[in-house]
Amino acid sequence: MRVFYVFFLILSFSTISTAQEFFVFPSEGQSQEQMDRDKADCMIWARNQTGFDPMQQPTATTPPPTQGARQGGVIRGGARGAVVGTATGAIAGNTGRGAAIGASTGALMGGFRAQDQRRNQQASNQQWANQQAAIHAQERDRFNRAYIACLQGKGYGVN
Repeated sequence: MRVFYVFFLILSFSTISTAQEFFVFPSEGQSQEQMDRDKADCMIWARNQTGFDPMQQPTATTPPPTQGARQGGVIRGGARGAVVGTATGAIAGNTGRGAAIGASTGALMGGFRAQDQRRNQQASNQQWANQQAAIHAQERDRFNRAYIACLQGKGYGVN
């Protein structure tokens, strides 16, 4: 769920920064009332042409990356290390010491593995969110170009 929050937070900032307010000038003497109608018509036309609605909340085009199965962790690593340490300690003649060394080494390695997994998952989530924000910005740009083309076709200067 946190991934969706991060995604929508990124998109809300990108929407604010990429949303453009156009200056529309009635080149053919259109009244304010006519200009308002034409703007609304062009919004509808651009939405129909591009499939993008700038008034809607952005949504993801793909689901976020799934979190893979946990490969270890402190407890699992410690248990595995204890088993290996017990066997090694039995050969060396000190089972208890071998188990303790194996457990602590295994726990340390399991902790490192779990930390790497979290870091990789966060990087995947960030990459996915950036990708979604880029797709949204491209769709917004297509919509803006269609909107401007419509207004220019109706005799307005757009800047």
